[in-house]
Amino acid sequence: MNVLIIEDEIKAARKLSDLITEVDNSIHIIEVLGSVEESIKWFREHPSPDLIFSDVQLSDGLCFDIYKEATVSNPIIFCTAFDEYLIHAFETNAVSYLLKPITKEQVDKALEKYQSLKQAFQSDNRGQSKNISDIITYFSDVHKYKSSLIVNYGEKIIPLKTADIAFIHLQSHSTIITTHNKQQYFYSSSLDYLEGLLNPAIFFRANRQFIINRNAIANAEHYFNRKLIVKLLIPTPERIMISKLKASEFMLWLEQ
Repeated sequence: MNVLIIEDEIKAARKLSDLITEVDNSIHIIEVLGSVEESIKWFREHPSPDLIFSDVQLSDGLCFDIYKEATVSNPIIFCTAFDEYLIHAFETNAVSYLLKPITKEQVDKALEKYQSLKQAFQSDNRGQSKNISDIITYFSDVHKYKSSLIVNYGEKIIPLKTADIAFIHLQSHSTIITTHNKQQYFYSSSLDYLEGLLNPAIFFRANRQFIINRNAIANAEHYFNRKLIVKLLIPTPERIMISKLKASEFMLWLEQ
């Protein structure tokens, strides 16, 4: 099995490499990459590995920037000293999430989980071979839009059904999700990122500040200069304005 390590600290990369081969000496560490820029270039020029061990905070940014720029469908085991990236990781092909300092037991369990997933999907119903990256790609394509999001609520991690979301808005550079029952959750990703996860038949990007659920809409009113004001069934922190350029698109969407 070919494994790629993305880690900017040389000592940490060496230790991780030793732990991996200690757990399974048949594993071949094909490369150790230390930055976002280097990793993007590598993925564009090399065949995909079987598995990736990836640090989150690299010398020139977060590893998630790699997976936005390069096509990576391989399973990833994230390795970091911070638990704040857990939600984002499991939206990015995560098989496991290891908190530093990493131990042999953690690596062993993560590799065991990877192998279990691989074996579970080893063959389809026609007996044709499939590897785990095929499975991840399959689910990424078939289930492109999320039916739920993972959110933080105090110390708890909660699966929130997207159907329960009334609107999402940007406030002071923070993304806030509000449900139909007025419960609010902070979310770590941008509105642009969330827009790509949500079914466009249900959710509409009203403007730079708001994404709205059609089931939360009470009515829309004409406004000055052919704009629209959308009112929801629950209060919003500010009025939702749709520009004249998007007004026709919104009306067509609303009729669907």
